[in-house]
Amino acid sequence: MGQRQRILTQIAGVRGFKVVVDRWENADGWICVPVGGFDVPPSAHLVLRLERRWAPRCAKCFAIGGTLHEQRKLRRWRDLPWGTHPVTIEYAPQRLKCKRCDAHGVELLAWADPYQRQTRRLQQHVALDAFSMPLLHVATKYSLDWHTVRRAEVTAIERWEATRTRPTLTQIGIDEKWLGRRHKGDHKFVTIVSDLMTGEPVWWGYGRDEATVKRWLRKLTKTEKAALQLCAVDMHRAFYNAIRNDRALAHVPVVHDPFHVMKRAGEAISELRRAIFFRASDEMRAIGRGTRWLVLRAWEKSTPEQQGKLRELFALNGKLARAYQVVEELRVALRAPDRDSMITALDHVLYRTEKRANVPMRKLHDSLRTHFREIVALGEHRPPTGRIEALNTTWESLVRRARGYRDHEYLFRKLRFITANPVRTDDGTRRFLALGIPAPYALAS
Repeated sequence: MGQRQRILTQIAGVRGFKVVVDRWENADGWICVPVGGFDVPPSAHLVLRLERRWAPRCAKCFAIGGTLHEQRKLRRWRDLPWGTHPVTIEYAPQRLKCKRCDAHGVELLAWADPYQRQTRRLQQHVALDAFSMPLLHVATKYSLDWHTVRRAEVTAIERWEATRTRPTLTQIGIDEKWLGRRHKGDHKFVTIVSDLMTGEPVWWGYGRDEATVKRWLRKLTKTEKAALQLCAVDMHRAFYNAIRNDRALAHVPVVHDPFHVMKRAGEAISELRRAIFFRASDEMRAIGRGTRWLVLRAWEKSTPEQQGKLRELFALNGKLARAYQVVEELRVALRAPDRDSMITALDHVLYRTEKRANVPMRKLHDSLRTHFREIVALGEHRPPTGRIEALNTTWESLVRRARGYRDHEYLFRKLRFITANPVRTDDGTRRFLALGIPAPYALAS
């Protein structure tokens, strides 16, 4: 092996193989001869023919050696580009008869998975780009087919899932996600069950009724149900009934997400604002126009200009001012440090909303009274419920980036990978870059 082949072999980085032939080819497959020995056309790609140096291995049991059963024809694999030039690896694999497992199969290759025409490291880079770019952009970047990019990404996720250890499920969150008005399927909602300790979604299913959650519960074993310590849900009664109707989950406290409690309060004050300004007169309508999000905004997060405008609105109507004050008290009550403090604060809110003359606030009163036990449990357990709504934000970002998904199973796998593998630690970064690929892949050498 000459110096040129030795350098190319080191750059290729495939243990147990050496580069025996290198040539330049154009897009039509014709050989290109560099002008002056070094001037290569920009469109030319490099072809490296490899030859085995060490004994082959069985792809099934990894045993060394074996009897040559068939010499296959030359095959090609797309590799990572070198500079601006695409690279192709060329090799004639052997079909072996293994002495250990008596299998007849193609030898184990160090650079590619079976039935693939791209190298493993190219698929790894394609998958990493696909996690932050639309598939069409990645396919254009590497001059690959759209389906090839997606297959590489799915394979990388499967390889990563097979090598990770999932934590024990102790605290769960259940929430529904609207699929959008352009969704043409039979179901308009999906229910997502997530792990509150990590923020990772663990299951999803079409629908948002009690039967949907029961489909997931039937997949859990008795040990997994016994390990559950808490369940956080919104104020949708079907989720609560699914947990409470399961005898194996009688020990699990149900907690309401404070986001949805404040959402219910926001709906009440919005309805009151419409009744005061938009259903009174044209003059009042002109005053109340454009103040919806201003009324829903917390006082402490409002700017001095916004607070001044709120004072003007409250000066025109005392009922709206009292309702805004009650919502602010409810916001503070949900941040109470313990159960007793939350009970005291909620009792005061219920006292101020029990008047039947104020219909929107009375509806809020009835809702808080119905879900009082689940809201109070929030002050006792304090689960990280913000991770439930964070999944919706991540879901929407994925959908906007790809301009929609038809395969929701594929979307859910991407959602789980993004939330379960953040690159915030050194170990997470290494796992993200490796995606389950053994480094180095010495068994193939």
